Amino acid sequence: MSSLLVPVIKYRLFRAGCAVLFLAMPLAFSANLAQAQGSLTDSEPPTVPREEVVLGLSQDRVAITADFDGSEILIFGAVKREAPIPQDDPLEVIVAISGPASPVMVRRKEKKLGIWVNTDSVLVDSAPSFYAVATSAPFDQVLNDTEDLRYRVSVGRAIRSVGAGMHIRGAQQFAEAVMRIRADNGLYSLRENTVAVDQQTLFRTAIEMPSDVTEGAYRTRILLTRGGTVVAQYETTIDVGKVGLERFLYALSREQPFLYGLMSLAIAIAAGWGASAAFRLLRNS
Repeated sequence: MSSLLVPVIKYRLFRAGCAVLFLAMPLAFSANLAQAQGSLTDSEPPTVPREEVVLGLSQDRVAITADFDGSEILIFGAVKREAPIPQDDPLEVIVAISGPASPVMVRRKEKKLGIWVNTDSVLVDSAPSFYAVATSAPFDQVLNDTEDLRYRVSVGRAIRSVGAGMHIRGAQQFAEAVMRIRADNGLYSLRENTVAVDQQTLFRTAIEMPSDVTEGAYRTRILLTRGGTVVAQYETTIDVGKVGLERFLYALSREQPFLYGLMSLAIAIAAGWGASAAFRLLRNS
């Protein structure tokens, strides 16, 4: 009898041991998982405080009238953050305003046999009609070359020229010629140390637009940098266009050229007849 009970007791002990092991395995796995998550959390680097731009403009539309002689746009704003101000690198601000871009054909002239003739030509694929950059410090301190290549902030990066053939010497000089000519006309400018930053939170600057600006949407970008790296960016547009009688005549000349020509002819005839009548009255009096 005792010999028959021994196998039964061993079998029951085996089943009890398996049950205890089965119940203990999830607890051990949960403890190991919690420990692993805790170690991963401890090893994660601290998050960088996020900074955002809150922007204000003195005007978001520039009206071109008959007596338009340029305009000054006041750009101001603040930096919104939910953490203390970082103390490693100071906050720098870049303000960039870009006008409508279009292709530009640039030709090189050389004197041959006493006559100036066009020799080489390069199509600059995209050149903004107006481009102004204002910074809170020297440009090379505010933005490094890698970030400049990524965000295309400097004037040289904003212009794209890929239309030069292999046979043209000094192809880069054509894009530089566009920058030089438009800078002389007040259309391209780099204004270093013109953005005032107060307590790494408030900033303001003023951008002057010349009288011969092109109509269209002007892309306005605000970039916040630390140590030459962009940490935040904000973008908006400023509309520049003709208004009033100038807008009506411009639209009429583009949309109804025949009617515009007839109206111009009628105005010329009326002006000539009026001047003739006025001189006749003056002579008779």
